[in-house]
Amino acid sequence: MDLDISRLLEGWDYKGPHEIVVRKFTGEDGKEKVQMRLDLGLFQMEWSERPDGKRPYGEASLLDHFQSVRQEQEEKYGPEAQFSLTHEDCEKLQSESIQYYHRRISFFELEAYEEAACDAEHNLEIMDLIRTYAMDESDKLAFEQFRPFVIMHRTRANGLLSAERKDLNEALRYIQEGIEEIEDFYKNYDRDDLVEESQELKLLKEWAEQIESERPRSPAEQLQEELDEAVENEEFERAAQLRDELKKYDEL
Repeated sequence: MDLDISRLLEGWDYKGPHEIVVRKFTGEDGKEKVQMRLDLGLFQMEWSERPDGKRPYGEASLLDHFQSVRQEQEEKYGPEAQFSLTHEDCEKLQSESIQYYHRRISFFELEAYEEAACDAEHNLEIMDLIRTYAMDESDKLAFEQFRPFVIMHRTRANGLLSAERKDLNEALRYIQEGIEEIEDFYKNYDRDDLVEESQELKLLKEWAEQIESERPRSPAEQLQEELDEAVENEEFERAAQLRDELKKYDEL
C-alpha cells in the first residue's frame, strides 16, 4: 500500500489561508468526492451525506441519530419524554458541524449552491436541536454565536441559485428574509446593538442593494419610482397623473 500522497499534490499548490483551493472528482468507489488543498496536505470529503462517509449509529448523520432518538422517546413517553443532550453529545455534534462547514465552503468555491444550502441547513438544524435540548447552557451559547454566519451562508447559497436562474426578485426575497432572521436573532438576545456591527448583515444588505439596482422593474414599479421622483421634485400635476395610472394596476 502506497501511503505517500505527494503525487496527489504535484502541480496543486497551496495558495494561502485566505484562498480556498478545491476540486471535485470521482473516487475509486464510483462516488463523487471533494478535495480541499491545505498547507500540509488535503481534506477529502464525500459529496453527499456525511462528509467523512461514516454512518453513526446506522444513520446518515449524527443529527439524524439524535433526531430519531428524540422522536422515539416522544412516541413512547409522550409529553413526559425527557430527551436531552449531554456536553459530550454536543461536542460530537460540534465535530460534525465542522465537517459540514468545510464541505460547505468547498461547495461555494465549486458553485454547487444547492449543496451548500443543504449543508448550511444541516448545521442550523443542529443548532436548533442543541438550543432546545442541551443540558448545559454554555453548549447552547457555543453554537448560537455562529447562527448569524450560517444563516448568511444559507441565504447566500439560495440567493445565488436564484440569480443563476435569472430570478432576481426571488434572490432579493431570500436576502431580505435572511436579513430579518439575523436581526430577529440579535433582538431575541437583547443585543440590538450588534445589528449595526454585524458583518453578516452588512454583506447581505450590500448584496440586496446591488440586486435592487440590477433587477428589471415591472411597469407598476417603474410608475411608482416615477411617482416618488415627481413628489420629491414637487411636480404635483405629473404626480397626480402617475398616481391615477398606478391605481389601474392596483385594480387588476
